[in-house]
This record gives sequence, C-alpha cells and structure tokens, in this order.
Amino acid sequence: MSIVYDYFGGLYINLTNKCPCRCEFCVRNQADGLGSAKSLFMEKEPTVQEVIKELEKWDVSQYEEVVFCGYGEPTERLAELLEIAAYIKKTHGKSIRVNTIGLADLIWDCETAPRLEGLIDTVSVSMNEADPEKFNALCHPRFGLKSYDAVLQYIQDVKKYVPNVTTSVVGCISDESIELCRKKAEELGVRFRVR
Repeated sequence: MSIVYDYFGGLYINLTNKCPCRCEFCVRNQADGLGSAKSLFMEKEPTVQEVIKELEKWDVSQYEEVVFCGYGEPTERLAELLEIAAYIKKTHGKSIRVNTIGLADLIWDCETAPRLEGLIDTVSVSMNEADPEKFNALCHPRFGLKSYDAVLQYIQDVKKYVPNVTTSVVGCISDESIELCRKKAEELGVRFRVR
C-alpha cells in the first residue's frame, strides 16, 4: 500500500479508497497502482502522522507541488487533508493541489470550500459530463441526479477561496459533451482541460 507516490514528476498523497462515485472510466478498475506506487489499495486509512512520516521519506524540495489524489476521493477525509496541507505549507512551503469529483458539500452536508482558503492553491474538479443524466450514467454518484448541480455549485464556491481552479473531463465522452463542458467552464470563469 502506497500513501505517498511519484506520478509524472508530481508528489501525490493517497488518503483514502472511499469515493462517492463509481465512475465507468476509473483507473482503479484497470491497475493496482500508478507511477511509483505498486498498489494504491489500502488495508486501512493512514493517520495524519503516518502520512507525514511517509512524506518525510521523500525529497519534497524537488517537487513543484504536492497533490492530494489517489484511489479515492480526498475530500472524504477533509479534516485530515487540511491538517496535512497545513503541515506541508509550514514545513515545505509547497503549492498544494486537490483533485476532486466536487461532491465534498454532499459528503459533509455543508459548504466546504471556505475551509480550503490559505491552504490549497489549486483545485481540479472532474466535471466529466455535460448534464445531470449523463453525469449520473457515467459516474454513478451515490447522491443521484442532484450530484451534477452540486459539482457546478462547488466550482462556483471554490473559486472564491482558491486561486487556481480547473475543471476537467475524460476524453472518452462525446466531442459534443466536451464542447458543452468547455463552455460551462468558460461561463464559470475557470480553466478547462481534457484528460
């Protein structure tokens, strides 16, 4: 089980295997690990201190940013994520990114974006589709059809507190959906990419 791993030259933290979605395209259905991680599947979730201990085995100075992204939704452990982010900022002064499906508010039943202010530099939100029905069919969120609107609301909210916000979609959706998502990102005033 890998907690900290190198992936395409970035330093990644794998906090959990919990996720509110079961996306058709999820990489965890295709491989046990990514990059330097042989396996990202966890026997148990690491404590904050265990994550910090693993992080200190790496030369953090050689990385431009630290990314919370593994085989689960990092905001499922929001309090731990923020505690670790505070440690990274204080100890290493690194830029921090969170890759998320954008459903933290539904997970925690409250607005979560304000908690990221001053700790998280970039949030990448997986929009993944152009409307609630298509998102539901592709990502199978446990919150059902209200999930898509929650993702869009999260994007609007998080850009108030985090300097850099990007939305992304998977390249396996239709060109029409990609263009509709690109337009939504423009309307929301955030960057867009196809991954």
